[in-house]
Amino acid sequence: MCLGIPLRVKTIKDSSTASVELGDSELEISTVFTPEVKIGDYVIVHAGFSISILTEDEAEEVKELLDNG
Repeated sequence: MCLGIPLRVKTIKDSSTASVELGDSELEISTVFTPEVKIGDYVIVHAGFSISILTEDEAEEVKELLDNG
């Protein structure tokens, strides 16, 4: 089973790399599959790649489902 985690984009580093918030830390990810991503967007991250962009409401719903099983 694969699990994608919704995270918020903090900075865009270049055309294919961004930094996302992961708790109190930042994680560098590839945005090669979501080149249109912007600072503040929520993305589903799997294996270091953002694979889709979510609205804030969608991200919160996924986080709630993950937290509550």
